[in-house]
Amino acid sequence: MGESVAEATITNWLKEIGETIAMDEAVLEIATDKVDSEVPSEVAGILIEKLFQKDDLVQVGQTIAIIETNAEMVGHSTQNNEAVAAAAVAQTIVAAQQIVDKPLSNYSNSDKFFSPLVKNIAKEEGVSVAELETITGTGSEGRVTKDDILLYLKNRTNAPVANAQQPLPTINFIPSAPEATTPIIAETQAASTTKIVEAVTKTAPSVNGGDEIIEMDRMRKLISGYMVASVQTSAHVQSFIEVDVTNIV
Repeated sequence: MGESVAEATITNWLKEIGETIAMDEAVLEIATDKVDSEVPSEVAGILIEKLFQKDDLVQVGQTIAIIETNAEMVGHSTQNNEAVAAAAVAQTIVAAQQIVDKPLSNYSNSDKFFSPLVKNIAKEEGVSVAELETITGTGSEGRVTKDDILLYLKNRTNAPVANAQQPLPTINFIPSAPEATTPIIAETQAASTTKIVEAVTKTAPSVNGGDEIIEMDRMRKLISGYMVASVQTSAHVQSFIEVDVTNIV
C-alpha cells in the first residue's frame, strides 16, 4: 500500500464465500485517505472465509481472507455455482411468466398505451380505465409512467372526499343588495383560514422519536476527523475594534 499507508478500510467485497477466484482477479475493494483500489488474489481457488467485513478497518499486513487452492474443490465449486445460477434463472423465468399471464382487466380496451407495470398498479389500487386515461403522462409521447400513477394515487389519497353528484354553488352578483355578498366573503375567509391551519399542521415537525440514525460512511468519518482537528488547532473567532486615532496623530 505504500510506505506512508498503515491501514485501509474495506469498502466492498467483490467475491462471496464459495465463489471461484482466478489468479490476479479482484477480490475486494479498499480505500485509504488518498485512493481507492482493488485487491487482487495471488492464487486461484475458492474463497472459503472472510476475516473482515465491509467498513472494517484493516492494518497493512493483516490476513483478510482465506482461499482454498485445491484443484478438486475448485471444480466442485464451479459445478455448484452453475447449478445455483441455473436455478436462479429458472426462478426468474417462472416469475416473469406469472406477470405475463396475469390478467390486466379491461385496460387493453383503452386507446392510450399503458405499460404492464402501470396496468398492474392501477388494478391493485382500483383505478378505472376512464380514471387512468385522465392522468397526465410525463413519459415518451405523453405515456403514463410508474412515477406518474404513484403521484396520482398519492394525491388522490390525500384529497378531501367530495360528492360528485352535488352541483357546484352558484354566486349571483346583485348590485342593489351588497349585503348579500357578506356571508359569502365570510365563508371564503373562514375556509382560507382552515386551509392555512391544515397546511401548518401537516408540515409541523414530528416529535415522536421517528428520526432515523444512519451510520457514517468512510468519507464522512474522514471529514468529521478533519473538522475536529481543525477546531482543536485553528482559531475560529476573531475580534476587531475600530479606534479613531486622529488626535494621537
